[in-house]
Amino acid sequence: MISPFHRWLGLKAVMVAREQIEIALPWREEFVSNTKIEATHGGILAALIDLTGLYAVRAAGGIVSATADLRVDYHRPATRGTVLARGMVVKLGRRISTADVRVTDTSQVLLASGRGAYLAQ
Repeated sequence: MISPFHRWLGLKAVMVAREQIEIALPWREEFVSNTKIEATHGGILAALIDLTGLYAVRAAGGIVSATADLRVDYHRPATRGTVLARGMVVKLGRRISTADVRVTDTSQVLLASGRGAYLAQ
């Protein structure tokens, strides 16, 4: 079941494979924090990284109950347009699983990257 927050973000799975996933996040005006350049708020990108890592672990057959740790690096502003998040499982564990995520625009320009650690129980 998809949570109301995930539905509100408007996430769309583009590709799902074992231990890997690609998710599209269409730009919305509600995401803007810097109105001068219409940049998406960093919290939206952090949530996208977190959820993409979570779904990558699930795609690999892992069970996720909560995020244990999240690291995010911002490289460029995400402005108008869809952003793509690609998540790949680094380690699928019984208690903690880890996934790396890269967020790009549709031209493959790196906007943000991160790593999440997810608890199984």
